[in-house]
Amino acid sequence: MIYDRLITDCHVATMTEGGAPYGAIEDAAILIKDGRIAWVGPRADLPVHKAVETESLGGRWVTPGLIDCHTHLVFGGDRSGEFERRLEGATYEEIARAGGGIVSSVKATREETEDQLYASACKRLEGLKATGVTTVEIKSGYGLDHDGELKMLRVARRIGREAGVRVRTSYLGLHAVPPEHRADRAAYVDKAVDDILPAAHAEGLVDMVDAYCEPIAFSVEEVSRLFDKAEELGLPVKLHADQLSNGGGAALAARYHALSADHIEHTTEAGVKTMAEAGVTAVLLPGAFLMLRETQLPPVALLRQHGVAMAVATDCNPGTSPLTSMTAAINLACVQFRLTPEEALAGATRNAARALGLQDEIGTVEAGKAADLAVWDISRPAELAYWLGKPMLHRRYLAGRAA
Repeated sequence: MIYDRLITDCHVATMTEGGAPYGAIEDAAILIKDGRIAWVGPRADLPVHKAVETESLGGRWVTPGLIDCHTHLVFGGDRSGEFERRLEGATYEEIARAGGGIVSSVKATREETEDQLYASACKRLEGLKATGVTTVEIKSGYGLDHDGELKMLRVARRIGREAGVRVRTSYLGLHAVPPEHRADRAAYVDKAVDDILPAAHAEGLVDMVDAYCEPIAFSVEEVSRLFDKAEELGLPVKLHADQLSNGGGAALAARYHALSADHIEHTTEAGVKTMAEAGVTAVLLPGAFLMLRETQLPPVALLRQHGVAMAVATDCNPGTSPLTSMTAAINLACVQFRLTPEEALAGATRNAARALGLQDEIGTVEAGKAADLAVWDISRPAELAYWLGKPMLHRRYLAGRAA
């Protein structure tokens, strides 16, 4: 057989479960055909082959391309001024009353064109790509009306076509109540569920449905209405759950067999058990934990005890996690949440793929999977969690092509 590419003289952290730590194969080789991994193993076992291109990596390490499975990458403006005001002593409530907070992001997002939103999102995306990301999830949620939500999702689709990453989109219409509906939130929930989601789905803009379930956001009953509509449309769901309080988010996610429950700082053991039984992945978001100066840690020991897969993501957003580095997220997950470097890397690869329903396509380096790879200038995989801010990426491959 003639292969498109042979990658050789490398070490591979396959991130497959079982066997050696990191699923490591030292002195390895990878054969790629039609954008997929055809073979990976010790170089000494390389099968008889012909390759159109051969690339020697000079002893570098290869991992699966990193997966940022929770972002709000598309939005208008920024909130750096609010960040400065908070450090000077202003409270979030004072800023919100003055027209700041999420209201300011909604206003800016509605005002910007699709081209403007695309340009600013691509600038933020450069940080993710420079830290090995080949797949990114992008949510709506700053439009909060028919035109604004669809505009955001169209931009996310364009990023997937043009910006050198795979993209999965999430409809986050139940993110906050928009200003014009403060006096009648029920009317907004009706609109988000019965108008905006079906329209976005009909246009092919939605891969998943997400919601923010908190006392300051939306109730279990309101989110259930949205998730019922998602089921009707054949769409999987995710959930911002138990970030600020134990509001039953984990149990709600489990009831709908959600792909993931995200944040979960306040999830109890009962919630963890329901997640385990339903196969819900926990997405840990250390950037928001850092920026909000939280003290309630997610229940990592319980997640381990009950066998819940743990993913790690940046939560890149303008208000609570202006983080555009996936390796920084890995480091913070280790330092703040006490994940091991191997757990954190699995969280950014194998388990992040689970959180997007893509575990059969990406997330590990094994035959049959897409050849989305990151090549690193490191001497051992733990360095990806060790260094904070150091450039380590040598090259990315997307579907077998250098990106």
